[in-house]
Amino acid sequence: MRILAVDTTSAQGSVALVDGSVVRGEERLTDAQTPSVHLLPAIERLLAGSRLDSFQVDAFAAAVGPGSFTGLRVGLSTVQGLALAAGRPCLGVCVLDVLASVSVGARTLVLREAFRGEVFWALYDEEGRAMGEPRVGQLAAALDGASPEASFVGDAASTHREAIAGRFPGARFPSFEPYLAATLGLWAEPSLRAGQGARPESLRPLYVRGEDTRRGRA
Repeated sequence: MRILAVDTTSAQGSVALVDGSVVRGEERLTDAQTPSVHLLPAIERLLAGSRLDSFQVDAFAAAVGPGSFTGLRVGLSTVQGLALAAGRPCLGVCVLDVLASVSVGARTLVLREAFRGEVFWALYDEEGRAMGEPRVGQLAAALDGASPEASFVGDAASTHREAIAGRFPGARFPSFEPYLAATLGLWAEPSLRAGQGARPESLRPLYVRGEDTRRGRA
């Protein structure tokens, strides 16, 4: 099953083409590359490299948040447009769920930068199942729910590694890929193959904090 996966929730935006369990290609967007300008050209390059067009993609996977408010709108509207034109199903995925998948087998706290001195976070059990809704706030509040032997994953886990290790000496920090589209596509593939995709218009952004267009974050 060919899946086009799109993540524009952070400065490390990316798109990837997944075919079954194989990543066929990837395009990365840097912090300087505004998604509204560079996302569609990146998708076109990716598909052209595999001699495909969007009508030959079987399904689409889109990161729905939490993350950049503007990036979310650009990524979701792009996926919706392509999927509507091609008549293909979509799957919207929380990026925290994707990050948790690299640490199955241990209780995991996923931490992602939310700026303003805050982090997005969610706690996951040993099977990678969310133990609550994603939240946003100070790092100390996120760590209150963690266990001493937990794994910590995400860019905020890397940024605050020293503080986390100081509080939890047994903490583990699994490696992860900050450009998430390929991991997102592989994570979504079993669900899409099982027919769990939805119509493109059903995609909705996951906003953990309210809209703030001045700051450009969600």
